[in-house]
Amino acid sequence: MDHVLLLVGAVILICILMNRWVEKLPIPSLLVFIALGMCFGENGLLHIQFNDYGVVNTICSVSLIFIMFYGGFGTNLSAARPVAAQSVVLSTLGVACTAGGVAVFAHLALNLPWAESLLIGSVISSTDAASVFNILRTKKLALKEHTDSLLEVESGSNDPISYMLTSVAVGVLTGQEIFIPLLLLQQIALGVAGGLLLGRLAAWILGRGTFQSDQNQTIFIFAMAITAYALPSILGGNGYLSVYLCGIWLGRGNLPQKHILVPFFDVITHISQMLIFFLLGLLVTPSELPAVLLPALAITVFLTLIARPVVVGLLLLPFRPSLGQVGVVSWAGLRGVASIVFAIMAVLEGASTHYHLFNLVFCIVLLSISIQGTLLPWVSARLSMIDHAGDVGKTFNDYQEESSIDFVKIHLDSSHPWIGQTLKDLLLPSDLLVVMIARGGQNIVPQGNTLLLPGDLLVVAAREFEDREQLSLQEVVVNRGHRWRGKQLRELNLPGHTLIILIKRGGGTIIPSGDTVILSGDLLVIAQSKSAVPER
Repeated sequence: MDHVLLLVGAVILICILMNRWVEKLPIPSLLVFIALGMCFGENGLLHIQFNDYGVVNTICSVSLIFIMFYGGFGTNLSAARPVAAQSVVLSTLGVACTAGGVAVFAHLALNLPWAESLLIGSVISSTDAASVFNILRTKKLALKEHTDSLLEVESGSNDPISYMLTSVAVGVLTGQEIFIPLLLLQQIALGVAGGLLLGRLAAWILGRGTFQSDQNQTIFIFAMAITAYALPSILGGNGYLSVYLCGIWLGRGNLPQKHILVPFFDVITHISQMLIFFLLGLLVTPSELPAVLLPALAITVFLTLIARPVVVGLLLLPFRPSLGQVGVVSWAGLRGVASIVFAIMAVLEGASTHYHLFNLVFCIVLLSISIQGTLLPWVSARLSMIDHAGDVGKTFNDYQEESSIDFVKIHLDSSHPWIGQTLKDLLLPSDLLVVMIARGGQNIVPQGNTLLLPGDLLVVAAREFEDREQLSLQEVVVNRGHRWRGKQLRELNLPGHTLIILIKRGGGTIIPSGDTVILSGDLLVIAQSKSAVPER
């Protein structure tokens, strides 16, 4: 156990420390985590012997629960509404047609039995939400004609159909007695009912103000996501469909303290993605991959250049899409986490195949992410589908939380220049709003003709600054020996990208000017661009 914990801790630390560097690479960052796992693995530098499919299946399945939940929770229904019908068609009929097309190709081109061909097609039939979300966000890829929203909803909702098709294929291949229409109906009905009922129940409980603590509310939703998967699964339904719909129901509502939930689940899903791809890289034995490389390459080429474009083109035809949208949606059909998880599930269920199913699907996923994922921004640009004025953040439900509002207070003393003026006379920016005035023990909701008086305390709302990638804040304590002590700000000769924006002194706060003298014991808050290094 100690060695396992050390390995997990080391991997998470390495992934987190590499994250900023990895996101700047032209390749999808998830590829780096796969490569890292392979470096730790049997044929890698550390030669770790690891082939426990059961453990990997458990960890990946649990991680996929939160990826699916957050995929639903983060779906911005208002942004996706113009392409909702297209997304649903692609995530249902699109998955089934893709699975069928790949099955026909595998049977005819690779001479595989129909049952095995159907299993391969089912396992790789869905677009991977983790990969699509990762590329859209890290590359800030806003697309025209709501194509980013279409990809988000399609990739977030099509795994359940692939899971159901995989279950059917495994049943056929292992000789189980199943009635396919009844199995599909049971999976869909219980999955939909479970997700909507549990989502509505959770929203009702949260709406009653049951939890006084933000932490308890977060833990409640965490537990509800697990329950939304497990309960329908026990009853024979589709747990992934259930947890996705539960996430959509909760995400669409105005939950109290939602700004706390978003970063929490963002971190959970980010760690889940890193852990999944690392474990998959650790589990695979690279020396065994050449045996399946050619069939994997053949299936990938057929899927990417023929099956996916034909299915997308035909299914979107009634909606009259542009050729650019068809091209981008076709190319963005990345395979990923869910496909490998379903392949592991089939292996554990005893499905016997000509090619090692896990290795075959692993190669397909690796080719898909490395080629399609890397070239997706280039393809989008070539098809003139990049919306340079758009913001991909708006396609996610947490966008409003990421662009939250901050409140600041301004005390008006007798010498303040605003004294004697009405609010409408102040030349305030349009996104700066006085929301309340505290005066003589009373709280006043201000209007344009409200007159400002000495002693007023103004509460002002403004958008929170969010350009964390370009600007950082840090604190510097001025002790007796500090070389800035006793100097005015204008004498410090600071770099052009560095600015002292605030001084904390004796329990108070000072907004400094050039004449402000720095004293011993001052705490300076310094803002600087990431390219500059502050003086100390």
